[in-house]
Amino acid sequence: MYYVVSEGLRRFNIPHTFEFLSIINLYARWIREGRLVVDSSWNKEGLRFTVQDPCKLVRQGIGDSVADDLRFVVKKVVGEENFVDVWPNKSNNYCCGGGGGALQSGFVKNRRHYGRTKFDQFAATGADVVITPCHNCHSQVLDICKEFGGKWQTTHLWNWIEKALVR
Repeated sequence: MYYVVSEGLRRFNIPHTFEFLSIINLYARWIREGRLVVDSSWNKEGLRFTVQDPCKLVRQGIGDSVADDLRFVVKKVVGEENFVDVWPNKSNNYCCGGGGGALQSGFVKNRRHYGRTKFDQFAATGADVVITPCHNCHSQVLDICKEFGGKWQTTHLWNWIEKALVR
């Protein structure tokens, strides 16, 4: 939805006076400001995490700054030592294969074929958890994990923020 709204504002030259951000930018801002207090000490098992950079948000949207904020938030929530990045990453990351309507198109075989590159990228990290801030990415990464025998758990970012919240 981020990309649709931002592209609509740009393409149709719709005047607006609000700052248009992703929730990821806000999470990072709130953590930096101390308004969202998180503690990674819950991760006593040393679960290893990696992330998916959503195409529409990162490569075609805000760019590397939101990818940097995503990594900042994840490291604060799970512990920097428990984060392993994919390569390539950020604006150069591979597409998961589920965006642009592919997830809903019915061409499951094609979608999974394109998702194999992403699967191999995640598998190479050895991560226990793949955090996907985009719903399409989440569903696709979950599907390719099952299809190709991945060993990771696929989750949304907010699940881990909630786990690390200092109350």
